[in-house]
Amino acid sequence: MNPCKVSAPPSQKTMAPVSLFMTPLMTRATAVSLLLLLAACSPVFNWREVRPDNTALTALLPCKPDKAQRSVPLGGRPTELAMLGCDAGDATFAVAVATLDDAAQAAQAAAVLAGWQTATLANLKAAGGGQTSPLKLPGADLLPPAVLVRASGQRTDGRAVQSQAAYFSQGRQVFQAVIYADKIDPEVAETFFSSLKLDAGTPR
Repeated sequence: MNPCKVSAPPSQKTMAPVSLFMTPLMTRATAVSLLLLLAACSPVFNWREVRPDNTALTALLPCKPDKAQRSVPLGGRPTELAMLGCDAGDATFAVAVATLDDAAQAAQAAAVLAGWQTATLANLKAAGGGQTSPLKLPGADLLPPAVLVRASGQRTDGRAVQSQAAYFSQGRQVFQAVIYADKIDPEVAETFFSSLKLDAGTPR
């Protein structure tokens, strides 16, 4: 059994207080062990469920996200991009969504997502263009298929960085879910990407 595992739901933010008073029978070794245990259970990754506004997407983020919006060129035209993102455990996590203007543009979702991938890899100066693999994502459109792109590149200051980014769509909406870190923890990545889910039958 993992003594650090929290069984309460992510929305519950209160914990029972830990007494710092020790009985005379508590040895120094026991006290040191307790302090080490408390340090090991520090909630570096405090996972909670989030849903970007006006989408059918739910995801887990390991920290309280900030919101941002900006206009970016997607599909050959300026498109409003809404983002949720935060930093935890020396990694950056973000979920971004864009709603395409019309049905004609939505029909080109594959080209829009491909262009998004290309622009992200170019910004990273990714060596080899990244490695793409299929991603099983409940509720996502089958065409274009959801994919996961792994890449290594550079931050703006020249330091090395790894990235893993999922690209997928539902109806007129296209999505990116991404992690950036010096070294991405496989278990953390699995928790993040396996949490992605789109409510079926509710494309926007």
